[in-house]
Amino acid sequence: MKLTGQRAKYLALLLLCVVCVQADFVEPPQLATALRSFAESQTRLPCHYQVEEGEKVVQVTWYKDLPDGSKDQIITAHFVDGHTEFGRYSGRVRFESASPTVNSALLIPSTEESDKGSYTCHISTFPNGNFERHITLTVWILPISSLDPVLLVEGQSFRVAASCRAVGRPPPRLTWDTDLPGQFQERSQEGGSVSSYYSLHPLRSMNGKKLDCLVWHPGLEQPRRISYSLVVQYPPDAAITSTTGDWYVGMKNAELTCSGGGYPKPQNITWTWKGEALPDGVSEVGEKLVFGRALHMNDSGVYKCVLRNEVAAGSAEYTVTMTETSKRQGETTIDNLLLIIIGASAGALVLVLVMVVLLVNRYHRHKNKKLEIELNEKTEEIQSFSRQASFRRLNSVSTDPRLQSEDYSLLRVDSRIKSSDISLERPIYRGSQSTLGGKWGPSEVVEVDELGRPVVWNNGQESLRGAELEEEERMRRVESYVKNSNMSLDSGLPSSLVPLKAQQDEGVGPIKPDTALPREGDSPQGVREDWPPPPVAEGHDEEVDNSSYHISEALNNHFYYRNGVLRPKPHSNAILLHPRGQII
Repeated sequence: MKLTGQRAKYLALLLLCVVCVQADFVEPPQLATALRSFAESQTRLPCHYQVEEGEKVVQVTWYKDLPDGSKDQIITAHFVDGHTEFGRYSGRVRFESASPTVNSALLIPSTEESDKGSYTCHISTFPNGNFERHITLTVWILPISSLDPVLLVEGQSFRVAASCRAVGRPPPRLTWDTDLPGQFQERSQEGGSVSSYYSLHPLRSMNGKKLDCLVWHPGLEQPRRISYSLVVQYPPDAAITSTTGDWYVGMKNAELTCSGGGYPKPQNITWTWKGEALPDGVSEVGEKLVFGRALHMNDSGVYKCVLRNEVAAGSAEYTVTMTETSKRQGETTIDNLLLIIIGASAGALVLVLVMVVLLVNRYHRHKNKKLEIELNEKTEEIQSFSRQASFRRLNSVSTDPRLQSEDYSLLRVDSRIKSSDISLERPIYRGSQSTLGGKWGPSEVVEVDELGRPVVWNNGQESLRGAELEEEERMRRVESYVKNSNMSLDSGLPSSLVPLKAQQDEGVGPIKPDTALPREGDSPQGVREDWPPPPVAEGHDEEVDNSSYHISEALNNHFYYRNGVLRPKPHSNAILLHPRGQII
């Protein structure tokens, strides 16, 4: 029991020491660390002890653990005597820092496979004693790979086409990337060497196909590819071709060509004629047999070419049969005749098409010309009619638009008379004012509007003088119009006042022309032949009397009164105008 308690105390003290030691190292922080490196590259073994206050590193020593349990000293650094390298490590290792007692990391510039193993960093301090760190180093060797092709020949048995080898640590893995039908076999050897063999049955169709080897290793980010194209040799297949199949006497520039496949490409070509040498004037130019002269009848026979490559030889024969004349002459004559017939037919068709196009073009031009003549005639007719209508308008319409409007309105008094209380049967005049009705006394002055109608609603005496002046001005305009007009007044009347056409009166059916109407110069029936001169009121001058007289005379010469309607006298040269200005 006492021994067991002492052992427990020793273990507790050891754990406490370990915790204290772990707290004193900056790197590596763990007591045991595993590292991995590659051969022929630099390897760093970390060891950095952090001293406490009042503590000092006296010596640093690196050891390598041997398989038998002993240690092999590599290098030592003393704070006074400097550093020392030992044995086979001399010149192969060094401290990373110039102050090994501060930073004790060890560098191996060129790592070898033999450098793998366990390393110990031993730190001696004062006054706290010794401290250690253990590091296990694994050395990887990147694979060294190669591919060895095998020469194949068509017709050989199933065999190895290529072999791929790789050496590395850890041992690599090999695969094949190809579309060729075959099998592969892998073999491993000591020292990390791996080999793979790809076997197949060689065919000429496999020549040039891809057969790549892939090398896989943990030290590689992606597999290493070794590219290779399979090589399969096979003999040539000779064949003879001719530029023409018709051989006749006198033919020039005749040739025969000997061609064939094979791998590698044939370099040796031999020509023979009937198993003997070629005739005179015939020579070999590469793959061709050229006749440098016109053919003779005795050039007939069997021509043979032989092609050779590294595998075997291939041959072909061609029989030449000479004729006196060309077989194609008759065929040429027939072909020429057919070409002539086809060309003539095409020419005739083209000629017919051209004639049709010309006739159609001529027809359309003639039709267009005829239409143009008719259009010109119609245009001239319309223009002539327009000029006549314009002349008639000029003779029938006053140049003063205001007079035209007032006179036209005056001539339509028949529709106004029906709606007024004026009667033409008893005209009463007072001075220069004309009252068309007899309802007003002689002493009463009536105001009229712009159409000469009395204003029945205006009975005031204040505007009598103004009305007289307006009526006087209006009568002057009418007189001027009558004197200056070269037309018959009936030309400006609406169609409702013309008795010569069948018109539709207001509320009445069509009116037949009156056969009893008087001719020009005669007094129509029911017309008041004697229009009484307007009486002149006292106080007016002679000019007013003349105006009233002319108006009365114009009414007697151009109008007659019938059935309560003022109608124009018929005239042979009269131009009838529609109320909207259209020529009837």
